Amino acid sequence: MWKLLKIELFKIFRRPRTYIAFAAIASIISLIQLAFYSDGEAFMQFGMQSIKETFDLNGKVLNGYLICYITLQTLLIHVPLLIALVAGDAIAGEANMGTLRLLMTKPISRTQFMLTKFAASVIYTLLLLVFMAILCLFVSIAIFGTSDLIIMKSEMIVILDRHDIMWRYFAAFGFAALAMVTVAALAFLLSVFSENSIGPIVATMSIIILFTILTTMDIPFFNAMKPFLFTNHMLNWKGFFEDPVNYREVLKSALVLIGHIVFFVWLAIAIFKRKDILS
Repeated sequence: MWKLLKIELFKIFRRPRTYIAFAAIASIISLIQLAFYSDGEAFMQFGMQSIKETFDLNGKVLNGYLICYITLQTLLIHVPLLIALVAGDAIAGEANMGTLRLLMTKPISRTQFMLTKFAASVIYTLLLLVFMAILCLFVSIAIFGTSDLIIMKSEMIVILDRHDIMWRYFAAFGFAALAMVTVAALAFLLSVFSENSIGPIVATMSIIILFTILTTMDIPFFNAMKPFLFTNHMLNWKGFFEDPVNYREVLKSALVLIGHIVFFVWLAIAIFKRKDILS
């Protein structure tokens, strides 16, 4: 199994398009950091003007923790597309190159083959998030320093002590990894139905956009569906930045995402085991 996994990882990281995601994330984070470094103080003065009229704020409002929080809100909406670029190519890419039929002649079961493919996609996803965490959190801290984190919400302002923040980011990135693995599992499932990787990638993003729209619509029929849509839980990493943290809601969202991952992978394996390999 480990030998198969190494082969799959080699296949993923030898493709130039694999590095598009890393380059895109590095570029976006660098631009955000550059923008705040050059004109961040003026922006924060304008944004915090009404608050400073009421409260006496001490310390650096613009710090690495805040930059990371803003960047996370921006990036985690777009990262699913970067995940789908690889996970959607897992099976469809082999079919497109005409190597899938040859692989099925090897002395491995189809279940083993599928689990190895999915494991490689998960490792890619986790590496992407680790790369994002290093640039987003640690580089931002190195540039902007640390202080208390002030989060402005529509109904309240949350102020977190600087010594009570780092564990929240580790937990948030862990939850984000779970959400992105769910996207990878969906793209992996759709990859079974196609012989061209473009189809699963487009279908994955279409489903995410559709489900996201449904979660924002306040219609009784759709409201009954919302708790079962994985997109309704993907951004609940923000729950770790509430004071106090609602662990029950975060755990509930995590279990929903895990349930989707198990279902998507199980369905992909079940379909693939009955699939006629013609390419």
